[in-house]
Amino acid sequence: MTMIKMKFRGLGKAAMVGAALALAGCAATPFRADVARFQTQLPVPQGQSFTVTATDASLDGGIEFGHYASLVAGELTRYGYRPAAPGEQPDMLVRMDYSIDNGRERVRSTPGFGYDPWYGYRNPYYYRPVIVRGPNGRRYVYGWRDPFMWGGFGPRWGYNDVESYTVYTSHLNLQISRAADGYRLFEGRAEAQSRDNDLTQIVPNLVEAMFTDFPGNSGEKVQITVAPPEKR
Repeated sequence: MTMIKMKFRGLGKAAMVGAALALAGCAATPFRADVARFQTQLPVPQGQSFTVTATDASLDGGIEFGHYASLVAGELTRYGYRPAAPGEQPDMLVRMDYSIDNGRERVRSTPGFGYDPWYGYRNPYYYRPVIVRGPNGRRYVYGWRDPFMWGGFGPRWGYNDVESYTVYTSHLNLQISRAADGYRLFEGRAEAQSRDNDLTQIVPNLVEAMFTDFPGNSGEKVQITVAPPEKR
């Protein structure tokens, strides 16, 4: 027993290095957003013109908002609409806003590189998917998991550590109205959770999620996964 404990202690030191490497790779993990979209009579794209403005008028003209607005305009153009020319009365008015909260602290017990009685020594961040039948006929699926967002793997793992971290919730709202009478044509909301609050990275991901399979099915809420930049 003493020899086994000593091996575990040595493995625990290696786990510190492995955990640091796993954390360093968190930025390359996919971005997931919950997207809800509603539409009434969004016209079939035939080159209709549009302008993008901020729901909060104080943001209009801002450099940062202009950057995000250009991303929205690029997506609409890709689907067959076009930005209104200077001085042109647009067919559609597009309003958007985005925000991120102050974050909430979470505490999780995270796994270490310990001994699994079924599989031996395991990496808590990634291992091949396998389905195991447990008590009462339950099925447990093991595969990739980010313990910092969703918690650890349970008591089978050795050397669990208690981690405190912050989770931020961000959102993007988008409304498209008919310019002639203000009739609402489309409403969408994309929401995500992340471990950082960098809007320069988060808002583009939310925009991409919003326009994945745009305009979507009215009243349907879906989860969209955006690949890391190097995978796109």
